[in-house]
Amino acid sequence: MNKKIVLLFLFVPLLMALPVFAADSQWVLEQSTLAYHVSHPLHQTEGMSHAARGKGVCHDGQCDFLIAVPVKSFDSGDSNRDLHMLQVTRGAQFPMVTVRTRLPETVASSATINADLEVQFAGQTADYKQVPFQLTTQGNETKISGTIPATLSDFKIDPPTLLTLPIKNEIPVRVEMTWRKQ
Repeated sequence: MNKKIVLLFLFVPLLMALPVFAADSQWVLEQSTLAYHVSHPLHQTEGMSHAARGKGVCHDGQCDFLIAVPVKSFDSGDSNRDLHMLQVTRGAQFPMVTVRTRLPETVASSATINADLEVQFAGQTADYKQVPFQLTTQGNETKISGTIPATLSDFKIDPPTLLTLPIKNEIPVRVEMTWRKQ
């Protein structure tokens, strides 16, 4: 009987601490559209992917987000162009694009946020400060949209050429995502 009382006194503080651990929350990326834009003097091109996966973990009022998308999942509608994009971006050697950010947990109730992003692509890491995103929240879902102002030079990629004319350095990436709070 005394052993049961001792065990009860040992476990009661642990059970009382559970709500503290339960206060942490998680986010899961439900749906995504990522589209890069390439501009050449002769034409404009977009490559699009819906294959991004992501997760956010919140603790002590801060949320850490990680998003990953396979480089080969981007489709421009021209398989030859997509193959060349994989070669130029060293997609076989570095098959994933990853984005990391840390945000205060309270931003989910905002209409806009400015996020600092760390993007790893083509074996390089680029930091983008204060990238604006619009948020729309309904229930447990939050839709995020914005544009990452990426450039080829950020990732040490030589601009591909067509008829000896290089594409522009700017390759903005439009982001549309739906996140669900768990």
